[in-house]
Amino acid sequence: MSSKALGTVRVALLLAATVAATGCEWFTDFKQQPKIKPWQWQYAGDTVTPMRGTPIYSVPLTGNPEPAYVVSYQQLPGTIDSMSNLQNPHAPTRASLDNGRKYFQINCAVCHGASGAGNGKAVQYGVPAPSLLTDVTKNRTDGYIYGMIRNGRGLMPTYDRIEDMDRWDVVNYVRALQGKLPGVTADTSPPGFPGENGRQVPGYTRTGPTRPAPYRPQDVAAWMSELEDTAALPPQAATPIDSVSTTKPSAAPKGGRP
Repeated sequence: MSSKALGTVRVALLLAATVAATGCEWFTDFKQQPKIKPWQWQYAGDTVTPMRGTPIYSVPLTGNPEPAYVVSYQQLPGTIDSMSNLQNPHAPTRASLDNGRKYFQINCAVCHGASGAGNGKAVQYGVPAPSLLTDVTKNRTDGYIYGMIRNGRGLMPTYDRIEDMDRWDVVNYVRALQGKLPGVTADTSPPGFPGENGRQVPGYTRTGPTRPAPYRPQDVAAWMSELEDTAALPPQAATPIDSVSTTKPSAAPKGGRP
């Protein structure tokens, strides 16, 4: 072999060794793609933003009427009573009642029943569940019911998995079940079937742990603007309760939803 050919072989072997050492692949078939995992760092514009979860007990940018450093999550009567004076920031609009219905039917109806009468499926298996239609519960404040959802008490576990802004919608729906909203008949239909999507199920989680936590003023402003855009309701969603139709939708045909 000539010296020129030998040199070419040496260069080819050197390149092959370099590729093998760096882990490069000639054909990836899109199996190796760049992706950012939770708690990794990413380059965003002119800064490096950490992909990190919200620290425990932190106050979300969307607001929280009673953060944990003000009122704890202990399941104690006095703790829940301390939230009795909280004012419900959500008007009982059509959108609020519909959102509250979905969360109630998914999380609460199993014990309290679809109509709130305390006759849910869990009662058949020995789980005592009080009726939400008694005068005692009707006379509770919105803040007290909110606190029960937030903390739980006795045999009722905490339902803090329902986000803060959605808990107030559940409170509004409970008021509709109690008949305390003039001109409104609560819709007790179940939410979507497993696998359904869209309007049949609650919306996305806006405080997910894998979302970048903005720390610059312009980042916070951009995020809040995005939240307002994604949370915008259609015009009919802001209809006052006194003009909400109380006519229940027609029954679904046999074999599935309409």
